[in-house]
Amino acid sequence: MTTHRLLARQIRQATDESGQVDLTRLGELVSAAYEESDRDRRRTDRAIKLMIEELEQTHKRAEQDLLRAREFLDSIIENIPIAVFAKDAKDSRYVLLNRAGEEYYGMPREAMLGKTPAEIFPENIARLVNEQDRGVVESGTPLFLEGHPLDVGGKGRDRLVNSRKLLIRDGAGAPQYLVGVIEDVTERITNEARISHLAHHDALTDLPNRSAFNAALGERLELAQEMATSFAVLSLDLDRFKEVNDVFGHPVGDMLMRAVADRLAAEADDAFVARIGGDEFMILMPDHVSREDVQALAERLIETIGKELEVDDYLLHVGLSVGIAFYPDDGVNAATLLANADSALYRAKREGRGRVRFFESEMDQELRDRRLLQHDLRQALEQNQFVVYFQPQARIDGEVIGFEALLRWNHPTRGFVPPDRFVPLAEENGLIVEIGEWVLREACREAASWPRPLQVAVNLSPVQFQAGDLERSIHQILLETGLTPTRLEVEITEGVLIGDFIGALHLLRRLKALGIRIAMDDFGTGYSSLSYLQSFPFDKIKIDRGFISNLEASLQSAEIVRAVLSLAHALNIPVIAEGVETEAQRAFLAREACEEMQGYLVGRPDLIERYLDLVGMTVERRHYA
Repeated sequence: MTTHRLLARQIRQATDESGQVDLTRLGELVSAAYEESDRDRRRTDRAIKLMIEELEQTHKRAEQDLLRAREFLDSIIENIPIAVFAKDAKDSRYVLLNRAGEEYYGMPREAMLGKTPAEIFPENIARLVNEQDRGVVESGTPLFLEGHPLDVGGKGRDRLVNSRKLLIRDGAGAPQYLVGVIEDVTERITNEARISHLAHHDALTDLPNRSAFNAALGERLELAQEMATSFAVLSLDLDRFKEVNDVFGHPVGDMLMRAVADRLAAEADDAFVARIGGDEFMILMPDHVSREDVQALAERLIETIGKELEVDDYLLHVGLSVGIAFYPDDGVNAATLLANADSALYRAKREGRGRVRFFESEMDQELRDRRLLQHDLRQALEQNQFVVYFQPQARIDGEVIGFEALLRWNHPTRGFVPPDRFVPLAEENGLIVEIGEWVLREACREAASWPRPLQVAVNLSPVQFQAGDLERSIHQILLETGLTPTRLEVEITEGVLIGDFIGALHLLRRLKALGIRIAMDDFGTGYSSLSYLQSFPFDKIKIDRGFISNLEASLQSAEIVRAVLSLAHALNIPVIAEGVETEAQRAFLAREACEEMQGYLVGRPDLIERYLDLVGMTVERRHYA
């Protein structure tokens, strides 16, 4: 509202009905108007002042936030574990360097800031740095250098770094700064190289591994096919290594394996030697090598590996078996060559180990037959092809005191398969656990039906101790069949104790606590039988049949038997002799106070029906039982 309009309104308000103006009233109105206007001005002034103060506070807070952001950024740059620098884009003069940069260059930032590369580095380094800087400024393209050696600095010349350098422009687009980072990647590159090496090399021996051998064999096959050349593949396997490894422990076994690998690599010279796993090695021979040269090398390898090795104060002996296959005569692809070399190796080991065998066509059939037998073994349990035979055990005067349960396999087409052919296969594929449980159940069930409380002995495989819950299985079978635990005797070889000695001892003690008798089988044929007798109170020792069969022909065997009997008597452990076939053998054992015997002189392994009279059962009684 304008001043004139306000005054006109005030005059109208001060005029009475007669048209007279009340000057006093008019003065009051004018005065009130001025006072209201003054209050409005004061309010406006205060509002403006408050607004100015708020703007000042906002500006101050913004400056503080900016300062904190700069300080935060400076702290990050200063403490980041990667060298960071900045240069003036015009002359490459350093304007920023963080703490990691000082460590990288090996000098304080005060010695670098404000200086050019030529004022800091040797001439050749400065020239290279300036060329790189000019390239980035002129092209505007970032520079990336990966895994290059450290050229300057305090960390040493054996370091590898990744470098990054990029251009920063000002608001007008002109070059302003060069910013760079330098990262030490020595450990990462070293680790990557180590991982790559391990991917193609055996960690224990540092020889090429299976993967590297397969790759080398593939390349050799391609070249041989193109050039029409021939070459040989050798498959090698250590003899008796498992025994050494088990008896002396894995650390000694590892040292032995490294020593063997060194001997193989040294003797094989320019051939490709690889460890493909366990105690197995492969050798890839050069092209056009003759059969005579390959055989000569294989025989040298057998000789050098067979020499005594001193490992960790132990004098150790292992052997070597070798199988050989030639390209293209014995196979034109990798799978066939390797399979045939393995077939030749299998024949070498089966014929007595420490031998060299070239692949022959009948070996392929032999290996296929072995694999077929392994396949048939899986069906034997399902189709009830196994039977249990029983062989009498007697006192030395002939009184039968029990039977040993012996597993037999009546194959539908092969007939009876010898245990020494199929038991190792069952142990290899783990079927021995299920088969062994079946034998134990059948033996206990049969023995529980005998009127006479004779003992029954059952062999346990080392694999049964290592896999499954043997204690629970035996306990359950005793409950199911009702056989008194004291009538059951389990026979173990020292192989049970070799793998996990402490664990096996604990298990044997728990079985003994149930009342089960424990016998040491094949005593005298292993490494540590005497120490085992000291560690566990066996209920019986079984002298291996090999010593008994030579009693009449070998004085050494006779002395060994006498020594075992003398030791057993001193320890109050009964002894049973296996393989007693003649009266002369029985008479010798009687003179030496051997308590028990087992063998053809007492009775052959057979179905229990042959021995019904010994167990106190008639045919009719068994028929109607």
